[in-house]
Amino acid sequence: MAHFGYPCPDCRSTNNLHDPDCRFTGTAWTDVEKAYVDVVSVLSAAEEPVDEDGLTGATHGDWGPLHHAVLNRLDGGQRVRETRGGLELLSPEEYREAVREPDIEPIRTVYRKGSVSGAHDHSVFALIAYYEMVGLSWEETRETVVEWLHESGTWDRGGFEESSPGDLVDQKRHVHEEGYGWKQAAREAKAVIDRSL
Repeated sequence: MAHFGYPCPDCRSTNNLHDPDCRFTGTAWTDVEKAYVDVVSVLSAAEEPVDEDGLTGATHGDWGPLHHAVLNRLDGGQRVRETRGGLELLSPEEYREAVREPDIEPIRTVYRKGSVSGAHDHSVFALIAYYEMVGLSWEETRETVVEWLHESGTWDRGGFEESSPGDLVDQKRHVHEEGYGWKQAAREAKAVIDRSL
């Protein structure tokens, strides 16, 4: 799996260039990383689920809005789950399974509806970039996108020059290797899909 990039819990940026309306603009990047480490280190060391009070008391330093936002991002990003006993980290296998179906727009529409002619390039690009962002390896990404091409009906709709779904995905391997963003391609693909389906 790829490394975890400590995305901003508000705008998901993985560097100091936050979106203009991000509520954490100006927060030192080391503080963002520290908030993640504070939360994850407690959860990963725990032998049993930890309730939120136990988590806030066990972190190094003060628990603040950034820590709370990080916990919400980890929960929303399917890295943490709530149980009757509290919070716990998902295992790497559980996480990989949880992120196979994107849960945020506009990539969710691309995944659920499949692509249409005129949106294929952006759709495949966006899915590969998304899976790289959430930490799937190239092999996991390739397998997942090939499955999606079949299961979503995208491949059956036609409009491809490539001879197989595997060939199509392999031609986009550079998207995974370079770590391109997925949002713009997903927006453009969603617009075409919404008009067509």
